Amino acid sequence: MTNGPGRPRARMAAGAAALVISPFLLGACGGTPAETATASGTGPVTLTAMDYYNTEPALSALPKLLDTCGAQAGVKIERQVVPDLRTKLLQLAGGHAIPDLVLLDNPDLQQLAATGALADLGAAGLKTDGFYDNIVAAGRYEGRLYGLAPGVNALALFYDKKLFASAGLKPPTTWDELKAAATKLTDGTKRHGLGFAVPATEEGSFQFEAFFLSAGADLATLNSPEAVSALGLLSDLVTSGAAPKDVLSWTQANVEEQFANGGLAMMVNGPWQIPQLVKAGVTGFGIVPMPVPEAGGTPSSPLGGEVWAAGNNGPKAVKAAAVIKCLTSTENSLTWSKLTNYVPSGKEAAARLGASDPRMKTFVDLIAGAKGRTAELGAKYPAYSQALWTAVQSALSGQNPPKAALDAAQRQAAG
Repeated sequence: MTNGPGRPRARMAAGAAALVISPFLLGACGGTPAETATASGTGPVTLTAMDYYNTEPALSALPKLLDTCGAQAGVKIERQVVPDLRTKLLQLAGGHAIPDLVLLDNPDLQQLAATGALADLGAAGLKTDGFYDNIVAAGRYEGRLYGLAPGVNALALFYDKKLFASAGLKPPTTWDELKAAATKLTDGTKRHGLGFAVPATEEGSFQFEAFFLSAGADLATLNSPEAVSALGLLSDLVTSGAAPKDVLSWTQANVEEQFANGGLAMMVNGPWQIPQLVKAGVTGFGIVPMPVPEAGGTPSSPLGGEVWAAGNNGPKAVKAAAVIKCLTSTENSLTWSKLTNYVPSGKEAAARLGASDPRMKTFVDLIAGAKGRTAELGAKYPAYSQALWTAVQSALSGQNPPKAALDAAQRQAAG
């Protein structure tokens, strides 16, 4: 998900079955096992790695992927889990002490690359043939490749099929249809028509951007007419009671829990929540693209997910790039995406996932049009994101009308 400060972080299913590593992993990358270096008397090179995946099944599965790809690249990998990874990496960047490998939220990449602490993966030999262009762009800073995602995600609209059928409704495709359905399916305090998560964090910006980008707004101009209309939509939903005021403090995990227990007829969320719903016994749900202002518009979403990057650590960067090549290969990215309920970054692997899992097809279809949050703003994105979530909080709490809130946000971000 991008879920938590600095990103919507993917909440993993603690009760999911243990990952069975694909047999393709063992032969996906080629190269020399680490033991060869040991036999020569020189000993294997050791790379350090850092990520924030601290829940199962990724907590146990990621080391297996790293060990396999490390062996293919002729290195050993020592992994460390750091929940507040962005803060830690920015601290380490000051002394150019970034680990050899890092798996970080994609909007954090450019800010870190701007410090000079990351290696140019293109110069280290990493190729991006077959990957979605927007995903590759999310890993670039000033024209150079500093990160590559094994898998990505986007936001869509989940809806309760039974409630919609009983009310004689079809899944909404426009904002008017969304408001009408949310209003009709609201049942006092028992159930609200729509839920989303807009807390005062990057998670809040991420969720709002699904409406913001579907309106045709761009992140460089937070107070455009399109942006104001998107914030006006959410303000209207909350004011009318079709969406609860709790959205100002909910996380994406809270939204999923409310949907699962029948407190919401619709929710905005990502594919990582599908296993949570299934675990809760919820199967009668559908998933459609985000509604758009008017019929014929193009649904959009911010691009979520993490990228692998390498510390600018001399010769080790070449070894790190070889490991990343393995981690982002077709078979390994497919394994990782099935584990996290993401969409593979490579077109071939994504198509295979969409064909094999109908519940993921909507997300696969959305990925090509998803927008990288740093595509225009680069390292400036965190400042604009903070201004954006501040505006959403201001408008939905009733402190300021949407236009005034976004005018203030633009001044804050640009100043």
